[in-house]
Amino acid sequence: MRFFNFGSLNIDYTYHMDHFVQPGETQSSLSLSIGPGGKGLNQSIAFARAGAEVSHVGITGQGGEFLRMLLAENGVDISLLGKASTPNGHAIIQVDQEGQNCIVLYGGTNQALTQELIDNAVAAMEPGDAALLQNETNEIPYIIRKVRQRGCDVILNAAPMGPEVQSYPLELVSCLIVNETEGSALSGCREPEAILEALARRWPETRLLLTLGTRGSIYLDHGRRFDAASKKVTAVDTTAAGDTYTGFFLSRLYAGDDPAQAMKTAAAASALAVTRPGAAGSIPKKEELQNF
Repeated sequence: MRFFNFGSLNIDYTYHMDHFVQPGETQSSLSLSIGPGGKGLNQSIAFARAGAEVSHVGITGQGGEFLRMLLAENGVDISLLGKASTPNGHAIIQVDQEGQNCIVLYGGTNQALTQELIDNAVAAMEPGDAALLQNETNEIPYIIRKVRQRGCDVILNAAPMGPEVQSYPLELVSCLIVNETEGSALSGCREPEAILEALARRWPETRLLLTLGTRGSIYLDHGRRFDAASKKVTAVDTTAAGDTYTGFFLSRLYAGDDPAQAMKTAAAASALAVTRPGAAGSIPKKEELQNF
């Protein structure tokens, strides 16, 4: 099977700070690095490094040629990528001394997906394939409906969360992936157990993955529940932690692993990623997990 990742492609401008800039404050950064990012790109690379076959569906713009090269170098199929002359999507990232981050996104070409591009990608899908979406591109409802009409799974990582997500046809989503903040926004609840109960009641046919950072993760599959702990490490940069988890978990789950084992593998990959600086560059290869 193959994953079709309808995802964002960002240029990341990462500023390492003593602390996050406060309202009215001007602060000099300790350093600046420029590199690849975007939840879509990160997750495609995580898929590939986990050993899965993945095609990335998106658009690159001005300055984004190195993103195409990076995907190809990592074994991601880029035959479905479009090009535009407008500014590429990008992110301004602050990383503090504890390794935590806050991010400002500019959509750029990530908000320029066309229905023609989407239709061409969906036409390439075969039975057993699955589509992954995040909330960093346009045309999300259209993609969900088209993929389900094709008879393939739709996996939605509802991040970053916005009020528009509530209007998406989430009843068509095969698997919904949220963190605690996103789950709370969708359910109206604060505690993990209440979030899961509310989401499962609202979309009983949808598999649910709730990630809880250092407290691990919970996966619900039609009444079956799986809990996994996180691996304790000293974090350097948490930027791509969730994307790494998503790529490795889905890769192993769709390869036939038991959900508990898939979660364990994903937790190890995510933990290794946060011990390294950067976004896409921090994602480990599956061979590294054996020693880790």
